[in-house]
Amino acid sequence: MSKHLHKIALIGNPNTGKTSLFNKLTGLNQQTGNYPGVTVDRKLGYTQLTDGQKAAVLDLPGTYSLNASSLDESVVTDLLLNPADKDYPDVIVVVTEVENLKRNLLLFTQIKDLQLPVVLAINMADRMQKRGISLDIPALETALDTKIALISSRKNTGIKELKTLITERNKLSRNPIIDIRTVDENFFKSVEQTAPSRNVYESWLFLSSEHYKLNDQATDPKQLSVTASDLKRLQQKEVIKRYQFINNVLKSTQKTDLSLATDWRYKLDRIFTHRIFGYLIFAAILLLIFNAIFSWSSIPMDAIDAAFASLSEYTKSHMTPGMLQELLADGIIPGIGGIVIFIPQIAFLFLFISVLEESGYMSRVVFLMDRIMRRFGLSGKSVVPLISGTACAIPAIMAARNIENWKERLITILVTPFTTCSARLPVYSIIISLVIPNRIVLGFISMQALVLMGMYLIGFAMAILAATILNKIIKLKTKQYFVIEMPDYKWPLPQNIGITVVEKTKAFVMGAGKIILAISVILWFLASYGPGENMDQAGARVTMEQEYANGGTYEQAVAAARLEESYIGRLGRGIEPVIKPLGYDWKIGIAILTSFAAREVFVGTLATIYSVGGTEDEETIKQKMRAQTDVKTGKPIFDLGTGLSILMFYAFAMQCVSTLAITKRETNSWKWPLMQLAIMTVLAYCIAFVVHEIAS
Repeated sequence: MSKHLHKIALIGNPNTGKTSLFNKLTGLNQQTGNYPGVTVDRKLGYTQLTDGQKAAVLDLPGTYSLNASSLDESVVTDLLLNPADKDYPDVIVVVTEVENLKRNLLLFTQIKDLQLPVVLAINMADRMQKRGISLDIPALETALDTKIALISSRKNTGIKELKTLITERNKLSRNPIIDIRTVDENFFKSVEQTAPSRNVYESWLFLSSEHYKLNDQATDPKQLSVTASDLKRLQQKEVIKRYQFINNVLKSTQKTDLSLATDWRYKLDRIFTHRIFGYLIFAAILLLIFNAIFSWSSIPMDAIDAAFASLSEYTKSHMTPGMLQELLADGIIPGIGGIVIFIPQIAFLFLFISVLEESGYMSRVVFLMDRIMRRFGLSGKSVVPLISGTACAIPAIMAARNIENWKERLITILVTPFTTCSARLPVYSIIISLVIPNRIVLGFISMQALVLMGMYLIGFAMAILAATILNKIIKLKTKQYFVIEMPDYKWPLPQNIGITVVEKTKAFVMGAGKIILAISVILWFLASYGPGENMDQAGARVTMEQEYANGGTYEQAVAAARLEESYIGRLGRGIEPVIKPLGYDWKIGIAILTSFAAREVFVGTLATIYSVGGTEDEETIKQKMRAQTDVKTGKPIFDLGTGLSILMFYAFAMQCVSTLAITKRETNSWKWPLMQLAIMTVLAYCIAFVVHEIAS
């Protein structure tokens, strides 16, 4: 971050609309969510203030207090206690919301006592009349000794006034609100003596923060002046004292007239969180999502598939024959096409997830699923990573930071990769479309959609089973209780939904595209060249029987023979004995190896290999895969047994180097990610083998 820029930090409890405000201020694309754990790291953007100056805006993880009890909360505390940090703010905007102002103000009073310039933003002002709430803003400003902006990030009101207050940050009071020494005079007098030049409340937070980190992963704590039980006792006394102050302030500044309120959320909650109907409604929503992924996206997917096939043929027809033409037509274009074809499905997936988050329904799902999760030794907060893992395992694992207990957080990290992420969707989609009939069952549901839903359920069930086993192996000494707030239902903001769909889809395509581009070039070279003169002599070895054995042409037989003699053909044949029991040929084996970089590379790899090894014009990816046959038997490679085997392998295998890296970072050890890799790979192989044997 540039040093000359003014730095603004957005801090607040989860569900206060902090990230939506970040979007309004910066115009950047930042996903919003309606449950804790969406923002799990620092997010940076830029805005222009009312005086024309450019300022950097930092969106920090949602936190309930500065008394860190989880990793995401410690991100905020660590920043505010470290003036040397490059992101240390010049001004802090504490984001609260009108319906939970009492709870939100606890964090505000703590930050104010650090003697930092603070602006209080009270969000969701558009709901005040609906809830019968009124606020005396001038009196509240006097009582809290701060400036207040009454805003609505949904209605885009009060944003200009907030920018003005930030511009006038030099006028903000830095006086503390609570004298922390009144909590325990003797103890805090000793704390003050340890660092006389430092704010006593800052010293107290530093002490409690360091104590949390030392005990977080069962390391040996240093000799501290306070025990864990003393620390909790003092923190509880601090919270009580702050709430006494907040209650007195709100008693005279906030009024609620329930006769003016019109609230129907409780009626909906009784339906959506019902112990029977709640699950049925959630299952129906899942069916709708998966049906849309297959049915609604089929037309644009077929168009994209045909377009890339035509582009490849156009390149062959209009470019001068040579290495560059072959690289583009047989390597890069088919490889990139193998991922671009799934844009409609990925977009639909993120569209539905965004709508569920924005509307407030996702919090009901988390609450509903907690009834099940507690039976398997997981924290209720583990639901957040498991559900968000349907998008990507990396941010999902990071979301586990809001689980206070280290062992419960570790179990959540280890089992989250079983959840079906969007990277698996291309593999599932192409294989299901090849081996599962496109029939309608129950009058309106696609059989393919049912199978896809089954794959998601298998992944979630395996995560629960693995958690149960780990819970017995790793003995938990403490039990955590799940607490989650239920946000109001609201109409999803089209802007936030559009931001989520565009940015997440773009990130998926660009992230996979970079890998595919590199792998496509490497694969094309390895498939186009080989050692010695074997490739050049392949045509002479093609017999008349081979030419017509499976209804092919001489050119196809020669191309297949050359591919087997290439570098990649020899590598594939080397690993074929290991994967043959699963029903895979050497080409599928190569795709599995390359997809360790990213699961979605599987389809792009096969598209590249089949393009080099084939000669037909304008064949789509699906057509090429459907046309693959076993040289000896003449049967399709992608039959039901092999297809189901591939689905099971990718359901349970790790196959993602980025997930291994994030697991290492979050656990600070290679022990756990290597254990993940070994167990998940062996499990995937065994289950894929059993399924292939049964289905064949």
